[in-house]
Amino acid sequence: MSQQQPTRSLGFFAALSTVTGTVIGSGIFFKVPAVTKATGSVSLATFTWFLAGIITICAGLTAAELAAAYPQTGGLTLYIGKAYGSFWGFLAGWAQSLIYFPAQWAAAAIAFATQFVDLFGLDDSWLPLVGICVTLLVLLTNFISAQAGGLVSSIALVVKLIPVVAIVVLGFFHPGDPQFRLFPVAPGPSQHLLTALGSGLLATMFAYDGWIHVGTMAGEMKNPKKHLPRAIFLGLGLVTVVYLLINLAFLYVAPLGTVAADLNISSRVAHIVFGPLGGKIITIGIMISVYGALNGFTMTGIRVPYVMGYLGYLPFARAFRALNRGGVPWVGGCLQFIVAVLMILSGTFDTITNMLVVVIWFFYMLCFAAVFILRRREPDLPRPYKVPGFPLVPIIAMLGGVFIILTTLFTQPAITLIGVLITLAGVPIYRYQQTHHRIRQI
Repeated sequence: MSQQQPTRSLGFFAALSTVTGTVIGSGIFFKVPAVTKATGSVSLATFTWFLAGIITICAGLTAAELAAAYPQTGGLTLYIGKAYGSFWGFLAGWAQSLIYFPAQWAAAAIAFATQFVDLFGLDDSWLPLVGICVTLLVLLTNFISAQAGGLVSSIALVVKLIPVVAIVVLGFFHPGDPQFRLFPVAPGPSQHLLTALGSGLLATMFAYDGWIHVGTMAGEMKNPKKHLPRAIFLGLGLVTVVYLLINLAFLYVAPLGTVAADLNISSRVAHIVFGPLGGKIITIGIMISVYGALNGFTMTGIRVPYVMGYLGYLPFARAFRALNRGGVPWVGGCLQFIVAVLMILSGTFDTITNMLVVVIWFFYMLCFAAVFILRRREPDLPRPYKVPGFPLVPIIAMLGGVFIILTTLFTQPAITLIGVLITLAGVPIYRYQQTHHRIRQI
């Protein structure tokens, strides 16, 4: 990757808005039902959102050290490759290209289509077509240029806050559910605490996802050592508070059973609180938020196969490195679109998101451990930012990841197995590229 140093022009507030804008997307509006169903109680559901926020803050603070030390294009693939070698870097890029980003696209598309169908009173049979069409529209927009995709993200960042603020502020003025209780913290009837907590954390981690990209701004900040940890802590802390309030608003307005059973609970609550017309306006705001999330993951996702092509990880590497007239890598985007369409046609929202979380969190844990490895191996490497509270903060992030993966392995083994098999399917390709001496050393 190019070693040209970026201009250091970002201050604290720019970094803070980037943190919150990157993380807040579709998950908070569509994962509350899954968390509520998994935990079976208002108290444990609320605690799960809080605990997930703590783990996410620790994860963001940890990964940002690697992003600051290696500000080049490459992200997770680069960090893991530096610490463990090109094979593990390849697997990280492969999993992101064929599981993580296509699943993010598919999940956002399903969420958007769910709102669209509800808004216009269409039959559920329209869901796949609407999901595929919105994914294609976002992809074609990003193929125009990086600026076009960036403009969509900027608009969505402003609009996405409207339904969040409206539901949180006005939701608690509505008559509440009489069963609403925050204490004691316990699972629902006939549910085991650790199993319920693990399944709930798996669901919340999709809503909190996006923090891995936060540290990439370190090379463009005026004072990353001072401002980056504050931006991550305050930004992700703000996201945690917002998520807690949204969760509480949903559970306050609607009965527990209704929230747990309805993927479209955000629209239902909006209709209850604001009436038919107001509910439709809030639904449109939620759709724009989801559209912005899909756009953001599309902007990031299509560049991972480009990096893998540059490093020689993929056959036809020249094609994956190719840029269109707008300077955008398009071949990898087309491949990811095909995978996303297959996911839209074959999976449900929760199945797709759970698979992407369990796969990506394995590589996140490698990323956390890489901080320890690279501090020992490269002590003189310039680090504009170091993890505060080291080694406790990275250890908390790693323990959270271990708990999520282990509980998923025991409670949802099929999802874990599918993710592992798709990841390992890339091994023969890596070996072929390695045998023919096509891989560049990171």
